Amino acid sequence: MYAGRKVEEASVTDLFRTPSHSLDDFAAQRSDYVTPISAGYRGVEVFECPPNGQGLAALIILKILAKFDMSSMEEADRIHLLAEATKAAYALRDAYFCDPSFGDLDTERYLGQAFIDGLCAKIDIRKASSGSEWHDVEHRDTVYITVVDRDLNSVSLINSLFSAFGSGIYAPKSGVLLHNRGWSFRAFPGHANSIGRRKRPLHTIIPGMVMKEGRVLMPFGVMGGHYQATGHANFLSNVFDRKLDIQAAAEAARSFAFDGTLGLEPTISREIADELAGRGHVVNWADEPMGGCQAVFIDHERGVLFGASDHRKDGLALGV
Repeated sequence: MYAGRKVEEASVTDLFRTPSHSLDDFAAQRSDYVTPISAGYRGVEVFECPPNGQGLAALIILKILAKFDMSSMEEADRIHLLAEATKAAYALRDAYFCDPSFGDLDTERYLGQAFIDGLCAKIDIRKASSGSEWHDVEHRDTVYITVVDRDLNSVSLINSLFSAFGSGIYAPKSGVLLHNRGWSFRAFPGHANSIGRRKRPLHTIIPGMVMKEGRVLMPFGVMGGHYQATGHANFLSNVFDRKLDIQAAAEAARSFAFDGTLGLEPTISREIADELAGRGHVVNWADEPMGGCQAVFIDHERGVLFGASDHRKDGLALGV
């Protein structure tokens, strides 16, 4: 809950400029201790935060990829399949993911094999499908941190104001910036993620954790707003399908099927782009990096920690 001077300061009309927030709303707020959701992938268990976050979308993408031999695919096929899996998962996300206090979202159904098989049956490896549309998306103020100590206690933490400097509104005395996550609400009455008082919107930020045989194997995260669910799946496929070390997996070229186009980083070849365009993708060359990954891999057999921090953002992997 939030109460006291800082809340009174942040609640005044000249800060919020809206009658929709009150001191009572702040005082009624509670943080939830939630049970992570998980799915198996290539012999490991991947854990994500449940809705109102988009971790379920990451698991759906992984469950789809698990039905295909990603390790033997050519690059164009991998990018195409990731794009089609992303479209399927994000269509569900955009239609149904919401604050669980305001909706009944059956995560077990969406991760059930029969449901995943149905999604896979709609994928054409040679032809692109249409996808969900979003507009004016920004995601520039996210921070991801992962720490593993000498006792192998592991933390996977992510925080964000959403857009650069969030809402652009701050409390002058405390310096607290107010985020603008309400941007992710849908302005359609009756939609699962429609705007509502004391309601949480669909949330993009998702810390991840991989476990194997009951032990933490790798805390990880990928910044980048809407890209994060796809980024999780892509990074894990690079590690467990392509057998890249985690630094190489983090640095590998990225793609993102979103808002009607297939974004490609410029390190992907023109030949691959042309092949994807031939399958019906509307290819768009990304003018800025897609997300930013950090991870720690625990080698239990050798007692060694491997850290990774990719070049797309500020950050580093550091042992102390």
